[in-house]
Amino acid sequence: MLCALVSPHVGTALSMYLLTQSACADDTDLQGGARKGGYVKDDNLISYLHEDAKTLYEVFQRGLHISGNGPCLGYRKAGKPYQWLKYKQVSDRAEYLGSGLLHRGLKPSPDTFIGIFAQNRPEWIISELACYTYSMVAVPLYDTLGPEALVFIINRGNYICFPLSFIRANISTVLCDKQIKAETLLTNCEKSLTPVLKTVIIMDPFDAALAERASKCGVEVLSLKDVEALGKDNLRKPVPPKPEDLSIVCFTSGTTGDPKGAMLTHENVIADAASFVKSFESAFTPLPTDVSISFLPLAHMFERVVQTVLYGAGGRVGFFQGDIRLLPDDMKTLQPTVFPVVPRLLNRVYDRVQSGAQTPFKKWLLNFAIERKHAEVKQGIIRNDSIWDKFIFHKVQESLGGRVRVMVTGAAPISPSVLSFLRACLGCQIFEAYGQTECTAGCTISLPGDWTAGHVGVPVPCNVVKLVDVEEMNYFASNNEGEVCIKGKNVFIGYLNDPERTAEALDQDGWLHTGDIGKWLPSGVLKIIDRKKNIFKLAQGEYIAPEKIENVYVRSALVAQVFVHGDSLQSCLVGIVVPDPEVLPGFAEKLGVTGTMEDLCKNEKIKKAIISDLIKLGHEAGLKSFEQVKDLYLHPEQFTVENGFLTPTLKAKRAELSKFFKYQIDSLYANMQ
Repeated sequence: MLCALVSPHVGTALSMYLLTQSACADDTDLQGGARKGGYVKDDNLISYLHEDAKTLYEVFQRGLHISGNGPCLGYRKAGKPYQWLKYKQVSDRAEYLGSGLLHRGLKPSPDTFIGIFAQNRPEWIISELACYTYSMVAVPLYDTLGPEALVFIINRGNYICFPLSFIRANISTVLCDKQIKAETLLTNCEKSLTPVLKTVIIMDPFDAALAERASKCGVEVLSLKDVEALGKDNLRKPVPPKPEDLSIVCFTSGTTGDPKGAMLTHENVIADAASFVKSFESAFTPLPTDVSISFLPLAHMFERVVQTVLYGAGGRVGFFQGDIRLLPDDMKTLQPTVFPVVPRLLNRVYDRVQSGAQTPFKKWLLNFAIERKHAEVKQGIIRNDSIWDKFIFHKVQESLGGRVRVMVTGAAPISPSVLSFLRACLGCQIFEAYGQTECTAGCTISLPGDWTAGHVGVPVPCNVVKLVDVEEMNYFASNNEGEVCIKGKNVFIGYLNDPERTAEALDQDGWLHTGDIGKWLPSGVLKIIDRKKNIFKLAQGEYIAPEKIENVYVRSALVAQVFVHGDSLQSCLVGIVVPDPEVLPGFAEKLGVTGTMEDLCKNEKIKKAIISDLIKLGHEAGLKSFEQVKDLYLHPEQFTVENGFLTPTLKAKRAELSKFFKYQIDSLYANMQ
């Protein structure tokens, strides 16, 4: 494929020609107009990069060999340098831990589920690798799911169909990092909510009283150190998994109902990681000298895939101290070369650079420098040693450690203007990926040599992508628009114990229906333009179901109608409220405010009172903080069928409302800056 020849210094015209040829002319296969990545030949999708690395266990062993038992996992205390565990130490400790679990009665098979309830740290990886060394399954747990969701997940196993037989898969053992997380689990046990939980293993020191408390509800609390020692004394030979074996069950919070446990095989994860490496290879090849910083949640697959890439190359992963406020200090100390990031953090970098230009002359100079550097980016020149880097961008580059050579951003879209700005000032390759847990992490990614923004690139070589008609929204594949559907080696095998929702996501032909609406651009790249269902992500990656929030807020006596708005470039929600014309005047009088409906809607005191009432209702209904609106615009006129804001069945026309109130919505967000 010509695409493989793209270099970071290729000219614009040639770069875009190669991108177009690989992503468009050569991409259409025979499966209903699906498109494939430029590296896919003869319709053979990538499953792995190396014959000796087809599972996550084998990938780590390969990294041990390639690195020559070099540094693997790094950690630090405040004000101290990073300390490193070597590959052999990590591998040995994983065997000790796994052997300790087996000695206590667990079985080395894909129907043994191990919960990991911890923040990013070396022991997280050791616990995960212990599972893979003995063909067991890792199940990440995390705080933001909430206590009820933890109960649901721990009890979720029962019997699962995988793939043709029923398997018992309760989570009887959970590894925690701190005592407080163990206490959360024990509280549920004391309420008899998690009868299947029998063992809690804690990584940090804990009080002896905790073990006594646990024993009263039939749970044994152990230290990680003791379980490793037990395993070392009763060492078992590894029982490596097969590529088709289940590796991880990643629960997603979703928007309504219980969490969904996406079941991912070793092949799923390896294929996705291999595809990222293959897609980058003309501009970036991971090496044993590469180091990544780990601060994005290990419970999410984006971070898991990035780390898989590093381990497969014998690289290093350094963990942040656990406090996001200390991340800049960790970056400066670790000096990472690979930086997985989310748009929210990139937006902060952008704001920091912009805020440094406080005078008209500095603003002019910054913009001029950006123009000069962006002109180089358009020519395929990515560097950090120009005169502009030395005098203008050196400080921001040093704040990231000064050695970053590749960034990958995912989880939510990034503003095209911010992406273009940062590509110029940071002097490193920045790729944007798109995907979801159900396709392991990414299904498309921008390619080296493509300096454009506002899209999510081309299909990665382990999957094909097609667009399917969504007639009710007037999106048709014949117009290069439709629901994004994915098929390939990275597509999950279904939701744990949830055949109904599995059938909603996976059709009979194995296509994953994402619910996102995409559009193929003339260059062959994919742009996400809408959502099939009224569900969207905020900038941090949280899913929002606006109708659920609106159904809560409309209970307010002051509210006749409400429209909640948010998008993936913003970190919070805003709303348009039509006050009840019969209730508002009397309420306003109590606040000492009088006037017409228009006058009342413009009054700040009234707006604050309505916001306060909505927030109160939201708290009572159990809305999370990110589900609450941060500001409102009060509109004096009702939404009706006649003015085009309601359907004949009186449902809100969300697209029309967003378009009509664009100025007000933009103003609300602008006032928050």
